[in-house]
Amino acid sequence: MDKTSNYIIRAENLVKQVHSPAGILTILDNISLEIKYSESLAIVGVSGSGKSTLLGILAGLDLPSSGKVILDNVELTGLDEDGRAKLRNRRVGFVFQSFQLLPGLTALENVMLPLELAGKSDADEWAREQLAEVGLADRMAHYPNQLSGGEQQRVAIARAFVGKPAILFLDEFTGNLHQKTVGQIMELLFRLNSDRGATLLLVTHDTNVATHCSRKLTMAGGRII
Repeated sequence: MDKTSNYIIRAENLVKQVHSPAGILTILDNISLEIKYSESLAIVGVSGSGKSTLLGILAGLDLPSSGKVILDNVELTGLDEDGRAKLRNRRVGFVFQSFQLLPGLTALENVMLPLELAGKSDADEWAREQLAEVGLADRMAHYPNQLSGGEQQRVAIARAFVGKPAILFLDEFTGNLHQKTVGQIMELLFRLNSDRGATLLLVTHDTNVATHCSRKLTMAGGRII
């Protein structure tokens, strides 16, 4: 990891506008922020405040109308789609509300998949180790529909961490979970954050989840307030 900067993400003057029947709609309005290596940051706000759009742009899943994002000392917004994808594959992990597990694959196969796509010869070993670390050593052969919501989210977290990302993006990842399960998942995430040194960036409407993070930003109307 080339830490020529103290920040894994620097965003400068991000604007995101889209065309709508009523005219141009501004979703992000001149946002700048910096996120340090190994930091945990929660971005909170009501639905429609721009949280998920901001996360998508910071992760290179979308491009701003103007402004730039520097991820791990690479200007993400200066890369083409293939370049952004390669950087994401090397440095970024994702966990979403919907888990996004493939139903025809076991827990083990779901976690192995990104490693196999990256050409890792020891994908099975890495995946088994990661599933054991999230407490699913005895559930590896189960399919998603045989797992509880909390177990499915643990598989998704194992899959996100198996590539040893520098930063993990989590978008409303507790929305389908019971509150007790949320507490267990948060404990797991912050243990992995501490053990691995991976930066956590959470987008959530749950203020209880946000209190676990070292820093919190609130969005409203496309701005950080």
